[in-house]
Amino acid sequence: MTDFAASSSRPDTVADAAATPEKEQPYAALGLKPDEYDKIREILGRRPTSGELAMYSVMWSEHCSYKSSKIYLRQFGKKVNDKMKERLLVGMGENAGVVDVGEGLAVTFKVESHNHPSYIEPFQGAATGVGGIIRDIISMGARPVAVMDQLRFGAIDDPDTARVVHGVVSGISSYANCLGLPNIGGETVFDGVYQQNPLVNALGVGVLRHEDLHTANASGLGNKVVLFGARTGGDGIGGASILASDSFDEGGPTKRPAVQVGDPFAEKVLIECCLELFQGELVEGIQDLGAAGISCATSELAANGDGGMFIELDSVLLRDPSLTAEEILMSESQERMMAIVAPEKLDEFLAVTAKWDVETSVLGEVTDTNRLIINWRGEEIVNVDPSTVAVDGPVYERPVAYPTWIDALQADSVNAAGLARNDSGDALREQLLAVSSSPNQADVSWVTNQYDYYVGGNTALSFPDGAGMIRVNEETGLGIAISTDANGRYCQLDPYAGAQLALGEAYRNVATSGAVPTAVTDCLNFGSPENPEVMWQFSQAVEGLSDACLSLEVPVTGGNVSFYNQTGDTPIHPTPVVGVLGIIDDVARRIPSGWQDQGENLYLLGVTRDELDGSAWAEAVHSHLGGLPPKADLDAERTLAELLHAASQGGLLSAAVDLSEGGLAQAVVDGALRFGIGARVWIEEIMQRDGVDAVSALFSETQGRVLVAVPHEEDVKFRGLCEGRNYPVLKVGVTDLAGDDAAIELQGRFTLPLSELRASVQATLPAAFGPVIAE
Repeated sequence: MTDFAASSSRPDTVADAAATPEKEQPYAALGLKPDEYDKIREILGRRPTSGELAMYSVMWSEHCSYKSSKIYLRQFGKKVNDKMKERLLVGMGENAGVVDVGEGLAVTFKVESHNHPSYIEPFQGAATGVGGIIRDIISMGARPVAVMDQLRFGAIDDPDTARVVHGVVSGISSYANCLGLPNIGGETVFDGVYQQNPLVNALGVGVLRHEDLHTANASGLGNKVVLFGARTGGDGIGGASILASDSFDEGGPTKRPAVQVGDPFAEKVLIECCLELFQGELVEGIQDLGAAGISCATSELAANGDGGMFIELDSVLLRDPSLTAEEILMSESQERMMAIVAPEKLDEFLAVTAKWDVETSVLGEVTDTNRLIINWRGEEIVNVDPSTVAVDGPVYERPVAYPTWIDALQADSVNAAGLARNDSGDALREQLLAVSSSPNQADVSWVTNQYDYYVGGNTALSFPDGAGMIRVNEETGLGIAISTDANGRYCQLDPYAGAQLALGEAYRNVATSGAVPTAVTDCLNFGSPENPEVMWQFSQAVEGLSDACLSLEVPVTGGNVSFYNQTGDTPIHPTPVVGVLGIIDDVARRIPSGWQDQGENLYLLGVTRDELDGSAWAEAVHSHLGGLPPKADLDAERTLAELLHAASQGGLLSAAVDLSEGGLAQAVVDGALRFGIGARVWIEEIMQRDGVDAVSALFSETQGRVLVAVPHEEDVKFRGLCEGRNYPVLKVGVTDLAGDDAAIELQGRFTLPLSELRASVQATLPAAFGPVIAE
């Protein structure tokens, strides 16, 4: 916990600050740079009080202010057209984006990071990451309906990886399961570049009626400022400014504060309490307390309102009465919300919180001063323009440098490296087993069996399908699908293309479910912004993603930037996680990612190129990373999505599997193992039509491709649909036997029983982390 040297009973007041301009203050220990501290003094016309210093330090942190990324993120708001605005009810800048899904309903969704806390204390770091994103969803007026997670861990065989994996997965499952929220999808990736910098990104989804939409602002002179939920304690103090905005080198983080401690049962009660408050129209504005705690809630609500705010900090209910004012302002204790309530509705508001046994305190009121004024023990300890805290923080144009190493890395392609391509039947069989049982392609039941993904009764698709799907209207079947994707290996080779490929894969996964891709959220995970090469990676990734969103006409509704994911001078691979939300008019028309019947035709949509650089094959078979990633073909992705939607509407498909990591081989593995139905596959026609060898035909990661299963009776209609849209289509197999005889047969080359394949892919994670929990 940060020592503010303010433990005396008398606080550091505004009057004291004016009278003692030369007093030394611990700004560096709070994560502020000397020029930032000087800027605060310039804004205030005096030195800050220790309370003001605490507020500015957390709100001007990288995690809260986006000071190094703002100049790039503006592209998401500029690269839009009218089509992208049609369904957008709330975009960037609020707690979460909101999209109109029809029938008077809206969906709010967002992904955020809790990376550094999840390395220090994996269970609580991950659990409170889930809790924080769910409070963002609540604060928009929505009922949370599902979560997803995007996880990156170190090498699977490193001794410390098991500690992080066990804690993170337990934390996510414990918190979400206790809330009664299904976990409907995500990713689990292992790579040594994340060894001391695991990525724990959590996505929350909520549903609301249009008229129930709430935003974070404090308007209305005399309206009351009410804090409700858990009491404020000493956990998480300085988390945003110190822990999330510094790297794990020998000297930092400067201070490692306690990681936040979550209580999912308190959050469940808070959800129901908030929904009743919304139903009774008892809230004028609302803000969750996450990063930066009361500092964030008060300054953001006041800055977004039309006046100011006066707060009596003594009214905050404390778990620890020894906390100083500065610690109260910075505490990131969980399960807390702040509401703006009209005076005439206050009694009714308090009656609802009392009904749910949620502790509540009135801290102050909205004023017309345009100032945020906070008193403690009868003294004024904060008097600031809230916009200078929450909105007008530093904006950096960090130095950007083209990486000195990237040309050599890109030149080291699969072909230039002379990696062996043995295409004998036995060799291809062994390569398929190597890829499919590698840590990043293997069965992840060890993780997902710890999650409840059917609770609530509205899950239409979940693990191991390519996208999760939730029904949002039980009467009509209206639903939404979400997929989240990223490939750090691609981004290391080319961050512009890598970001577009992440969007393309998530977009394609949503399309394979039968939904129409509609909107985007992102979580941009990078190394230190003080490294010019990292800033080049970041600038390229944002440009690539914003260009691709405009091309596909899907708006970015919000998201998160996580910098300082590095140890010493070694950053992680750039890892922009992209989530795509799609709308489906009836979940009964959903398309699973595996075939369930024998004798159906398997068609490959799209062409195959020799694109093995950065592939799962290069990693699993040759431990190689180099060259250029596959080309992103956004026009093809859009045409493919429209084709899949038309096929879904016509009931022409029984299964659809996107081709991404592992290529056609992995798609066949996933499709066959999903329901235990084998397949006979041939690749000669792919090789002949597209001019590729057998290894590329099986393992290339060319984009814009999907493997679909088509019932015989729909064959003519499906082929006609493809020809009418001029999309390449090729029959590459048929679904085959089930039960003990089920196998994948690559005609003329090898046969692999599903029993052997399943044993191989299911062994990888348990070998590292212990037995799988039974479903």
